[in-house]
Amino acid sequence: MAGPAYRVETARLVLRCWEPADAPLLKTAVDASLDHLRPWMPWASDEPMDLGAKVEQLREFRGRFDLGEDFIYGIFDRDEQRVLGGTGLHPRSGPTSREIGYWIHADHAGKGLATEAAGALTRVAVEVDRMARVEIRCDPANEASARVPAKLGFRHEATLRGVLPMPDGSLHDAMVWALLAREYPASPSAAIELSAYAAAGVRLV
Repeated sequence: MAGPAYRVETARLVLRCWEPADAPLLKTAVDASLDHLRPWMPWASDEPMDLGAKVEQLREFRGRFDLGEDFIYGIFDRDEQRVLGGTGLHPRSGPTSREIGYWIHADHAGKGLATEAAGALTRVAVEVDRMARVEIRCDPANEASARVPAKLGFRHEATLRGVLPMPDGSLHDAMVWALLAREYPASPSAAIELSAYAAAGVRLV
């Protein structure tokens, strides 16, 4: 059965499509992490949002997910009582590739959660979505973020100069990391244990 995967379960995490009802949990996580996020995440300059705005944001995320336009996931603990971050499979680079983005709650950084989430979505991109290429992009100064693709067997292909718009109007460089489908079987991502489910709950992986 074809994807997209609406829900992905790993050893420690649940990655799933956002629901408007998740707004209070998301707001709590983002508000507690603003100092941690603002240097790297341009969207953090619009925070903190009030709860109503956060509900509308998640309605938009869900709508775009259902329409196949973009695939933005919440990162939850296994009982889904806490938002630990956010991630996504973004079709920014064309129909045969996905770009993975991620952020982690400040209180849970340094525990390998971004690597676990990005590795899981790499599996989904290749095995469910049948992508030929998976990318991760990050600011070269964000050393913690750059360690994630390196751990997952991605190759640093280039550093693009002045392409990341920042809230202060400056443009930062972006490292481009990529993993091709033919390289995937030998990557650590392929060994990550997970279960992935379609919208109706049918297991995909």
